[in-house]
Amino acid sequence: MIKVLINGINGKMGKEVANQIKKHSNMYLLGGFDRNILHNLGFPVYNDFNNIFELPDVVVDFSAPESTINLLNFATNKKIALVIATTGFDEDQQNRIIEASKQIPIYQSSNMSYEITLMKDIVSSLSQKLPNSEIEIIETHHDKKVDSPSGTALELANAIQKANNNKYFYELNRLQKHEKRNPNEIGFSSIRGGNIIGKHSVIFFNENESFEVKHTAYSRSIFAEGALKAVEFIVSQPAGYYVSSGTFL
Repeated sequence: MIKVLINGINGKMGKEVANQIKKHSNMYLLGGFDRNILHNLGFPVYNDFNNIFELPDVVVDFSAPESTINLLNFATNKKIALVIATTGFDEDQQNRIIEASKQIPIYQSSNMSYEITLMKDIVSSLSQKLPNSEIEIIETHHDKKVDSPSGTALELANAIQKANNNKYFYELNRLQKHEKRNPNEIGFSSIRGGNIIGKHSVIFFNENESFEVKHTAYSRSIFAEGALKAVEFIVSQPAGYYVSSGTFL
């Protein structure tokens, strides 16, 4: 039985992961961690890692960057595996996650959807087959999302970069630019509004045609299901840094 703790249990994704764990006979929800303690949930919720009396095998993290970084010390000291689905890390925070992975197994992905994993493979392959295309990434999310561009949009761009020897640069803001488009830029557009769970498009523009690859998430359950597949994978791995590859999803 895999004992799971959810960091960010009060959030929409934390609650969705808790619901999905009930469907897994090989998992047990040990409890949750959040700034505010909610009662009568059927499991304990903590706001201090020192108060956790039964240690989990894995922590699933759907929280905020600062909370994730606070989690690292607890996880490394207790040798607990992590599944990190939080986004919006700055360079220093990301480096601290990678440093922690030298002591514990950490799986990290900005999007736990299997189809997003496929999309990364598809757009990286297309970028090689359409080498002269102008590439734009458009992402749309609900009005509560605080980081932009989304972590998923950056992962899609990074997949293209890796397939093309890092020849591209990222254009995140054209407001102050007064020049024509550089052929080696990947442009990003972020839309925020309503309750849209997530929509990502990668468009390859050529002189007489364009090619668009699009993914739309209709339910948060796909991310929770992916996170729990990551739990099953990471719990048996040695210390290291693991990213989505489709091998277990």
